[in-house]
Amino acid sequence: MNKKDVFEQVSYMEEQIGQLYQQLGDLKSQLSELLEENHRLALENHHLRNRLESSQDGESNQGDTDINKDVSIGEGYDNLARLYEEGFHICNVHFGSPRQHEDCLFCLLFLNKTK
Repeated sequence: MNKKDVFEQVSYMEEQIGQLYQQLGDLKSQLSELLEENHRLALENHHLRNRLESSQDGESNQGDTDINKDVSIGEGYDNLARLYEEGFHICNVHFGSPRQHEDCLFCLLFLNKTK
């Protein structure tokens, strides 16, 4: 084996290592996106479970005596405001999806319009 062949082999290995490094970086970014999505979905699942439990508790406390009770108009607005405060969108653009710790102009416009 001459020096040129050794140099070509080392150069080829260097190319392969560079490609592997790039693939590793791509996998790392995909893993990061998946972890973020998993965290977002776990948070949404947690909020939905709490909401389900609180609605089931509310239904069991009401009993049969409140079945014919009239629902006030403001109750829907209060429910939407509470959902927004819990971190979910209430606008027609992103309804039900979790907010990422920032205010949504569409939701705020909707809340202000219904007041």
